[in-house]
Amino acid sequence: MQPSLAAQIDGELTKRWHEPRSASLRALYVERLGEAQRQDVRLAAWIVGLLYMLFAVTDAVLIGDVLPYTAAARLVIGLGFIAGMEIQIGRSVPLPVIDRQCAAAVVVGYGVWLWLSSYSHQHLSASYYMIFGIIFMMVSNLFFNFGFRLALATSGVIAASFLGALATVFPVSYEYAVAVGTLYLSTFVLTLYVNWKLNRERYRVFLNAVRAELQQQEVVERGAALLRLSTTDAMTGLANRRAIDEALRAHWEAWQARGHGFGVVLIDIDYFKLFNDHYGHQEGDRCLVAVAAALERVAAARGCIVGRFGGEEFIVLARCESRRQMVGIAEAIRAAIETLRLPHCQRPDRSETITVSVGAAFSADVAGNKVERLVTEADRALYAAKASDRNCVRVFDRDDPGQLGLYESVADLVRTALAQDRVSLVYQPILDARTGAVVAAEALMRLTAPDGAPVSPAVFIPVAERTGAIVELGKWAVRTACREALTGAGLKRVSVNVSAAQFRVPGFALAVAGILAETGIAAGRLAVEVTEGHEIETQEAVMQGLAELRDLGVKLWLDDFGTGFAGLSCLRSLPFDVVKIDRSFLYAAETPQGARMLEDILGLVRNAGPATVVEGVETDGQRAFLAARPVDMLQGFRLGRPMPIEALRAFLREREEAPARSLSA
Repeated sequence: MQPSLAAQIDGELTKRWHEPRSASLRALYVERLGEAQRQDVRLAAWIVGLLYMLFAVTDAVLIGDVLPYTAAARLVIGLGFIAGMEIQIGRSVPLPVIDRQCAAAVVVGYGVWLWLSSYSHQHLSASYYMIFGIIFMMVSNLFFNFGFRLALATSGVIAASFLGALATVFPVSYEYAVAVGTLYLSTFVLTLYVNWKLNRERYRVFLNAVRAELQQQEVVERGAALLRLSTTDAMTGLANRRAIDEALRAHWEAWQARGHGFGVVLIDIDYFKLFNDHYGHQEGDRCLVAVAAALERVAAARGCIVGRFGGEEFIVLARCESRRQMVGIAEAIRAAIETLRLPHCQRPDRSETITVSVGAAFSADVAGNKVERLVTEADRALYAAKASDRNCVRVFDRDDPGQLGLYESVADLVRTALAQDRVSLVYQPILDARTGAVVAAEALMRLTAPDGAPVSPAVFIPVAERTGAIVELGKWAVRTACREALTGAGLKRVSVNVSAAQFRVPGFALAVAGILAETGIAAGRLAVEVTEGHEIETQEAVMQGLAELRDLGVKLWLDDFGTGFAGLSCLRSLPFDVVKIDRSFLYAAETPQGARMLEDILGLVRNAGPATVVEGVETDGQRAFLAARPVDMLQGFRLGRPMPIEALRAFLREREEAPARSLSA
């Protein structure tokens, strides 16, 4: 397997000076020198050429009898050298060729000068003048950026020519020959050494620069990937809640300003909780991905925007001129999912495949100037679809009292849940990633209908938030969790989901303080999980409420990190103690790219300071994978399913007794 460029560079930098260099990296080095090096050669050629011609002045002083010949030779060679380099550089001749031509010009210039000087009758002056030949050697080894071998050949010819001329042409004393010969040889060796050092250092600088570029490119790519997390659902690849909210506002503004109509289509997978409970969360995720892909195909064919709205609910924004056109899109969506024929044997109706209920609302049918109203009406239409035969499309009609009644019935159910004792909590254990000890549990709210049937949190929580019933339900959840889990079961810590809607009502933190005093629970044993699907860091009431809870000593946890439901900027602006990584990233870690993404997210959180919880651990393989990563806590069905308080107490007792049994054995 061909090593990566970064690996080649790392290997090259560790080589010792005598080891051969990588041919591919050397070729890249020459290629990178490119145009900038050609311009350096052009400047050097002009300087050397002009300097060579100007030395005619010293010719006149020291060997004036041959000045006409040396001056003419200098003019021809100097101008020819400059002109030749201009032509070669203009034609973008490869740099190694240009270097060899420069080297040849230096040798020719020195040889011609030395040859003509030998004809001078001013032997003493000429013998002194020969010392200036060192300049040619320095030009070869230091002035031009010749490679070591080319510099060695060029300066070697110059040194050999001088020593040969000194021995055969110029009548000098033995002492003079030794002194000047030593000077030449010393200059030859020292300038070659400097040339070697400079070339080696240039090469290493090049390697480090390329490696820095690769690292920067990787940082940019990972940064871009992390940025995409704020607008992309990690599991399905669709636009997430944040991106959909932005697109929804843009559609609404276009409708208000220019009358460009559009529809909001909400899609909910029928009986998805039963599917998850029977097939498991991994199969549930595969189902979500398949549904998302089908929705994307329909949306792409009709120029719509599709996103995941949360859980098993999706949303499509469709630009359309009429309600009829919107209904056609909604029906195409329903049919596309039915065509998938995904098996669902646990459905209580006659169908045995995955289907969806679809609710839609058209912009022209909704009164008011707030886009949230349009989503609410699509929501009502969706409830109407689910209340009928499911696997159908319902469109909001403001003249149909039945739809309003359905929505209000759900709202009534939520409002009377506490009074009629139809709400309860279940607890899912959270384990220390290293020791396996239970360090906390998440309290999850459950609601039952009057006939005893469970009501999905995906259904009643949004209604509770919109109607304001979530405020009292939230206080009840905190009080019940403190009494059941912290006092009754002796759990170290319990986390309770808190909606941003609860912070908008003054006094929430004061109510939590009263509950802690009432139950005698230390504030540090209670954690609140912020689960609102909007940009909570931009809401002043949420920020104020979190600050007040922090002042009480309550721990702050950020849920669904990485899905876009919680912004990346939360890590900078809000004082969270724990960040929970959405389970979709763990499932995506089955691929190398997904594993790197999870590691990037863990590194991002760790650098910001909070501890980490990875959700969705369902297999021993996933747990082993996380054991090698910087994860603090784990949560998932493999470690413990959500359970009533009695089952939680039994679960904790069993884990406490297990070490004792193993010791007695």
